[in-house]
Order: sequence, then structure tokens, then C-alpha cells
Amino acid sequence: MLGQAFYGVFGSDHELRCTDKDVNEEWLSLLDFRDLDAYRKDVEAFKPDYLFHLGAHTDLEYCERNVEDAYLTNTTSVENAVRIANKLQIPLLYISTAGIFDGSKDIFDDWDLPNPLGHYARSKYAGELFVTQNARHHLVCRAGWMMGGGPRKDKKFVQKLMKQLKAGKTELNVVNDKLGTPTYTFDFAANVKALLQGEHWGLYNMVCEGVTSRLEVAHELVRLLGLKEKVHINEVTSDFFKQEFFAPRPDSERLINRKLALRNLNLMSDWRLALKQYLDASYRDYL
Repeated sequence: MLGQAFYGVFGSDHELRCTDKDVNEEWLSLLDFRDLDAYRKDVEAFKPDYLFHLGAHTDLEYCERNVEDAYLTNTTSVENAVRIANKLQIPLLYISTAGIFDGSKDIFDDWDLPNPLGHYARSKYAGELFVTQNARHHLVCRAGWMMGGGPRKDKKFVQKLMKQLKAGKTELNVVNDKLGTPTYTFDFAANVKALLQGEHWGLYNMVCEGVTSRLEVAHELVRLLGLKEKVHINEVTSDFFKQEFFAPRPDSERLINRKLALRNLNLMSDWRLALKQYLDASYRDYL
């Protein structure tokens, strides 16, 4: 999801080498960054000015079921990236997540103390800590509920709803007790670019403007699609999905971009506008 946006934002004026363990685009090449030697050889051969470490296991249930792989992918691979970036004396970009907070507050800014609840959040926070404590030049950006990638790459909330609508569902069950903030991948990549150009190193919350909820996002999506009269949204609690989504999740993972705003570098759109842009760009002929 995110790699596609970075390829679009940076590809026009930078030479890129983009890798994945699943080569499903012509602009991708094979690399498993959990293998330190392979990772180092690949980066050193390209001789980049920056190292962007974007990949992770983001399926919370997978991380609970596959704990060792979660930490291998989300934590030790990040340590690999730090070692490589420090050796080459280049800046490192790491993507963190709003999920590292415990939901004890309604809204979290850049300086609130994380308290991860499950193995996904814990493995991502461990990566964040290692970068901030060990990478000589680093940019750590915390994303919220990611939107991007379209039907082929989006595995998150928007695509799950769109998939149901495409199948002809006229009722959607949506939780009313989860609060958060979407992040549109293309806005995210563009804001990262602005930070890099100004060499504004450090840690930043980077989410769309306007705190919201799963329920509100679902209502706005149905409205934007012109389906308010045809689709009914049933409000349910998280217990409704407890067998399918059993991993611990905070009640609120709402972020605000306080540090970006203080530096006059907040380029993130309102989440409603971002959702409309995403649907227009990726789902025009989907339904």
C-alpha cells in the first residue's frame, strides 16, 4: 500500500530501487530485508542517498499467531536497516503506527508515551525505539488507519467495506467503539518528502486532519458513493467481531500532528477530502 504511493511521489525526480518479498509490480525486485547480509548487499550495491524502510507485518491477528515472525519482520529487520544506514552514513526513514498507544487518552500527540497492547504494536514500537536511539540521521513517521493501494493492495478498512459492497451487501456491520485517524498514503509520502527536503529529522505523527471513528468513516464512504438510500450501517461493538479480530486494539488511537503544525509542515488533508480523493482515484469503476 505505502510503497506504491512512495513510488508515485518520489519516482518522477529520483532514481529508486524498490524491493519486496512479493514481487507483484514491474518496478519491484526481490529482497527479504529480514536477511541482514542480503539487505546490506542490496543497499550497498545501489549506493542510495536515503534508506526508506517501509515494509512490515500489519495484520494484528497474524502477529498474535506468529509472534517470532512478527518480531523478525517488524523489529530485527529495522535493526538491520539502522546498521546499514549508519555504515553508509545516510538518513533512515522508518514508518511507525498509531497502534503503539494504549487508548488511555482520547487523542495522542507526538510526545505522549506509547504503551503497546499486542505483539504487532509492541514489535513496531520496539523498531521505533531502536531507530530513535541508534540511527544517526532518522525520520520516524507515525501513520494512522492507512488508506491507499486500491482493490489490489489495500487490505485495510476501506477495502473491506468496498469488497462487501461489490458483493452486493446492503447492510454493513461497523463497530461504534473504535476511534482513530485515517492516513492517506499519497499525502503521507508527500509530507515525508517535504520533511526530507528541509532535513527536519526526528519523530512525527503524520495522519489526516480531523479525528474520527470507524463508524463515521463508514458513513462518509457510503455517502460519497451515493449509496445512503441503499446501504444500511448497523452499529455493533467490537465484541461482534471478537472471534475474527481477537488481537488487542486500543479504544482510541487518534493522533494529532502537533509537531508538524508547530513547524508549519503539516501537509496532511482532512480525512474526508482524502477519502474522496482515494475513492475517485482507485475505485471509480469498482462497483
